[in-house]
Amino acid sequence: MSDAPRGSAPPRVEPVPGEPAATATVGTERVLLVADYHAGYEAGLRYERGVDVPSRAPDRRERLLGLIERTDPDRLVVLGDLMHSIGDPGGAERGELEVLFEAFPPSLSVTVVKGNHDGGIEDWLTPESEREVAALEFDPEAVTVTPGAGVALGGGAVGVCHGHTWPAPEVLECDVVCLGHEHPCVRLEDEVGGSRVERAWLRGRLDPDPFRERPEYEGVSWLEEDDGTSSQSPRIIVMPAFNDLVGGTWVNLANQSFLSPFLPAGLADGEAYLVDGTRLGPYDAV
Repeated sequence: MSDAPRGSAPPRVEPVPGEPAATATVGTERVLLVADYHAGYEAGLRYERGVDVPSRAPDRRERLLGLIERTDPDRLVVLGDLMHSIGDPGGAERGELEVLFEAFPPSLSVTVVKGNHDGGIEDWLTPESEREVAALEFDPEAVTVTPGAGVALGGGAVGVCHGHTWPAPEVLECDVVCLGHEHPCVRLEDEVGGSRVERAWLRGRLDPDPFRERPEYEGVSWLEEDDGTSSQSPRIIVMPAFNDLVGGTWVNLANQSFLSPFLPAGLADGEAYLVDGTRLGPYDAV
């Protein structure tokens, strides 16, 4: 799932085989991308729905630490919803995140793009008071928290956002736009009527039409093309959720409502891929 260039130096966003994660080289950094970690999800299920599910926090942590060891990135980028509760992390959720960040290699930088579940996460990850900094067992100087509308990495090679809001104009000027939030899944049926749901990637190009209607994107270069098509638009990659409990949008079923305000209208020529790399073809015809 590499990405063709709009310019002379194409960025490559490559899925990690068998994992809901991708790597990219942006500028001088090797980056590991994950989305929708949803720390504390099991506690949320108990509080929100009265469902008692054993915590999988150690499994999530070990899977992510294993990916970091396997891919050896300079930076981890979380495309939103690092935590699950909407508001300040507390209890089991904060404990899960503290243990996770304390286990990161000292050389690893972390960028968290705020998702709709991430509330005041910057007040904890990047506190300003000396007392709060001293209480942390990890270096907050290695952590950057950005707005959910996203940022451009690597001088405009790769744009990252969460997907619950419209992207920042600088994200749309990138060659590739990566987002989470949607938790894309496909429902697959066999010849005898059995079915299963699997996490999936979505890949295509941004369709210009829904973005042209919004004044904040005036001046975005590819939206001013005269041909009215997506031929010059950035590629878009919608990442599967890292947390395998959270469910998501069944993208190949009719009448499914997407979560992102610019999907599916903003996705042109969208194709689905399973986490194991299987190419399924057009997502709405799987």
